[in-house]
Amino acid sequence: MSTTALSMVLAAAVFHAVWNLAAKTSRGDTTVFVWMYYSLSCLITLPVGLIHMLVSGASYGWELLGACVVTALLHIGYAMLLQTGYRKADLGVVYPVARGVGPVLTIVVAVSFLGERPAPLALLGGVVIISGILIVTGRRLFQRSSGLATGLFYGGATGAMIAAYTLWDHFSVNTLGIDPIIYFGLGGLFQAALMLPWVLRKREKVTPTWNADRRPAVIIALLSPLAYILVLYAMTMASVALVAPARESSIVVGALLAWWLFKEKDPARRILGAAVVVLGISLIATS
Repeated sequence: MSTTALSMVLAAAVFHAVWNLAAKTSRGDTTVFVWMYYSLSCLITLPVGLIHMLVSGASYGWELLGACVVTALLHIGYAMLLQTGYRKADLGVVYPVARGVGPVLTIVVAVSFLGERPAPLALLGGVVIISGILIVTGRRLFQRSSGLATGLFYGGATGAMIAAYTLWDHFSVNTLGIDPIIYFGLGGLFQAALMLPWVLRKREKVTPTWNADRRPAVIIALLSPLAYILVLYAMTMASVALVAPARESSIVVGALLAWWLFKEKDPARRILGAAVVVLGISLIATS
C-alpha cells in the first residue's frame, strides 16, 4: 500500500475513533440523534460535492443515484442489525465479531472474486490487524454466555453488512468512477430521507435531543464524512483487501482513548492489542 493511501486510512481511523467517542456522550433519542448527524453531514458535504463536480466537469448518469441509494440501504441495514444485536445480546460479543468478520469477508471476496492479489506480506498484515482488534475487544467471546449464539449471529450478520457496503463503496468509486465527496454527500441525503418516517413518529423528541446532543452531533457531522471520504479515496489507490482491515484500527484508537478519557478497564490488554495492530500496519506499509 502506498504511503499516501496508508496515511489516509490511518488518519480516517483517528477521526472515526474520535467521532465514536463523541457519540458515546449522547443522551437523547438514538434514532433522532443518528438522523440528526446524518442530516448535518449532508448539509456540509453535499454542497461541497456539487461544487467539486461542477468545477471538475464530472458528469454522471443514473449510476450516481443508484449507487448512492444502494449504499444508503446497506448502511441503514448495518445500523439496524447492530442496534438489534446490542438489544438482544452482549455488546462484548456482537461488537468484536462484527468488526472482525467485516474485513475478513472483504478480503475473501476481494481475493476470490475481484481478482485482487495483494502481496502475501500485506495479507499477513491484514490478518495481524484483525488479531489485534480481537485482543482489544474480544475477551468476552471466550467467556460462557447464555446469549453467545445470538451474539454470534447478529455479530456475523453485521460483519457481512460491513463487508457489503465496503465492497459496494469500492465498486462505486472505482468501477463507476464516482467522486467520493459527491458519493458520500448524496448517500447521506438518502440515508436521512429514508430515516425521516421514523423520526416523524418521534417528532416530540427532536427538540430535546438537539438541546442535549447538538455538540456531539456537530462533531460527528464534521469528522464522520472526513473519515469516510478519506477511506473512499484510499480505495482508489490501494486494494480494498488491505484498506478494509487497516481502517478497523480505529477500534484500537478508540479503546485507548476510552481508557485515557473515561478510565475504562484493562489498559494492558488495550496496549497489547494496539501493539499488534501497529505490527500489522507495518507489514502492510512495507509490502
